[in-house]
Amino acid sequence: MTRSYLFVPGDRPERFDKARAAGAGQVILDLEDAVAPDTKARARDAVANWLHADRPVALRINGAGTRWFDDDLALAAHPGVAAVMLPKAEDADTLARVAAAAPQAALLPLVETALGIAAVDAIARAPRVQRLVFGSIDFQLDLGIEGDGDELLFFRSQLVLASRLAELAPPVDGVCTALDDIEALRAASLRARRLGFGAKLCIHPRQVGVVEAAFAPGEGEIAWARRVVDAAAGANGAAVAVDGRMVDRPVLLRAQRRLQ
Repeated sequence: MTRSYLFVPGDRPERFDKARAAGAGQVILDLEDAVAPDTKARARDAVANWLHADRPVALRINGAGTRWFDDDLALAAHPGVAAVMLPKAEDADTLARVAAAAPQAALLPLVETALGIAAVDAIARAPRVQRLVFGSIDFQLDLGIEGDGDELLFFRSQLVLASRLAELAPPVDGVCTALDDIEALRAASLRARRLGFGAKLCIHPRQVGVVEAAFAPGEGEIAWARRVVDAAAGANGAAVAVDGRMVDRPVLLRAQRRLQ
C-alpha cells in the first residue's frame, strides 16, 4: 500500500525524474497549486512531453470550474497517468466526469472544503475512487480554522470513517509545511497513523523517508505481531496471553494485518 505521495510542480520538468528517484510510493505531477496562473499552459505542455506509460504517475489537475479544467482533463487520459487527483472534490458527478475522461486512471479526490466534508460519503463511493485525500491547509482556510491538531480531529475522523464504509484503503493525510523540522513531520505522520490514515502527502523529497517510516510497522510491532500469531496458533482455540495481555480475535486480526 502506498504510504507517501510526493508533489512536484508541473512547470519544473527537470525535477520529474528526481522526484521518481526519491523513493515515494507515488509521484504527483501538480498542475494546480504549485503552478502560477500564467504558467499553467506551459506546465501542461511540459507534463505532456514527459509522460510515458512506462513511468506512471499521478496528476493533480485544476478544479472543475476553472478555465484550465477541460485541458487538464484531456491530458489526464494519457496512458502515463495512473491516477488523477481532483482538488476541492465536492460531488460525485464531477468525479464521474473525470473517470469518464480518464478511463485508465484511479481517482484521488482531495477533500478540502466544507462542501467536500458534507459530501464525503458520496465522494468515497464514486466509481474508481482509490483513496480519499485530506487537503488540510485549504480546509482550514475554507472554515477559518487555526491549527492543524485537535482543531481538525473531527474532520479527519470523518474521512477515516467514510473510507472504511466505502471499503477504500485508509485515507491520505495532508501536507506538513515544516520543511526543516523533521520531528514535527514525524509527529504529524504518527498522529495521522493513530487516527486511521494510511499515508501522507509530501512537498519535498526529504520528507519521504520520514513519512514512509512513520506509516510502516516498526520492528517492535512486527515482533509483537509474530508472538501473537504464534501463540494463537499453538493455543488451538483456547484463551492465550501475550506480554501479559489476553489475545482475543480482534487482537489476533490486528496482528495478522500488521504482518500482511
